[in-house]
Amino acid sequence: MSRASPARRGVLLAAVAALLAGSVAAQPPLRVEPLDIATDKGDFHFRVEIADTDKTREAGLMFRKSLAPDRGMLFDFKKPRPGIAFWMKNTLIPLDMLFIGADGRIVSIARNARPMDETPIGAGGTVLGVLELAGGRAAEIDAEPGDKVRQRIFHP
Repeated sequence: MSRASPARRGVLLAAVAALLAGSVAAQPPLRVEPLDIATDKGDFHFRVEIADTDKTREAGLMFRKSLAPDRGMLFDFKKPRPGIAFWMKNTLIPLDMLFIGADGRIVSIARNARPMDETPIGAGGTVLGVLELAGGRAAEIDAEPGDKVRQRIFHP
């Protein structure tokens, strides 16, 4: 019986790790719904994936290589929660995070969160949902705290 050389074992281990990472990243397609943001610059329309279970919220946008300007992911926590914090572990692209209260008002915005950074990013208040958009998109539409997000999970 032959044994793999240390270099060959390293290549095999890297291949197994890549396969495992791919299986972690894979999740079934999420429901896509409309979402609008009203800013001083106008109304902006998005199609967002809904992450509303522990499993889908945990995976989020990890391992994605791009995000179109009219797309995003809405994390629905089902009821308002204080102390929500996100991080960018295994997230390959910069993101804007809009922390949103139960009434649909933006509580705070984390702009251009750094890919792969595990530093917690807090909401700064009680939120019902978090919207992740492509990094820089919040600035493009002039989104600010207090602006209104319209989507079925928020109630005026």
